[in-house]
Amino acid sequence: MTIGVILADDERLVRAGFRMILSAEPDITIVAEANDGREAVSAAREASADVVLMDIRMPNMDGLEATRQILGSSDDPPRVIVLTTFDLDEYVYDALRAGASGFLLKDAPEEQLVAAIRVTAEGGSMFAPSVTRRLIERFATVVPDSQRASELDQLTPREAEVLRLIARGLSNGEIASTLVVTEHTAKTHVAHILEKLGLRDRVQAVVLAYESGFVRPGDAD
Repeated sequence: MTIGVILADDERLVRAGFRMILSAEPDITIVAEANDGREAVSAAREASADVVLMDIRMPNMDGLEATRQILGSSDDPPRVIVLTTFDLDEYVYDALRAGASGFLLKDAPEEQLVAAIRVTAEGGSMFAPSVTRRLIERFATVVPDSQRASELDQLTPREAEVLRLIARGLSNGEIASTLVVTEHTAKTHVAHILEKLGLRDRVQAVVLAYESGFVRPGDAD
């Protein structure tokens, strides 16, 4: 499988750097480049892409709005990894709310960037370790949304248990080990949760779990 990637960044040299890194990977191909958010939206509409590397601060339309438009434009949009030089809480949280499947700083190691693209293309999510702690702290300030909480009523007790583990950041393999079930069973539970709740991926499941008050920071300690 070849992963098609769109590079969206208003700095030409930054795009060139990403292009150089990714061109060395046999399973990754750059299918389009964009100078701003509007071009990124157009590129996502016209090119056959699996992942968009999206800068946050760009002229005409920022990366967060571009992410919202791309992810809301079709039933099967490319996944988005947000890239920024700004290690700030609001960007991480807004990127999650916009639907991003990953969040990395631009100075992340090359191998982390490549791994994020592969993981995201396969339906997973990846966030820079440096922002994870502040992300959880940001969730701590969220007032539980009772309407969102009601969405969880349709889950079985086992699925609710699995959702808690997803929110703690556990992989399917780790969930299987914790619950003493097969990895296939864990994967099936995750798929059922996403389908029942109308969620695209595990990132959206984590957002819902925290915003509804179903899981709170510290529950994993």
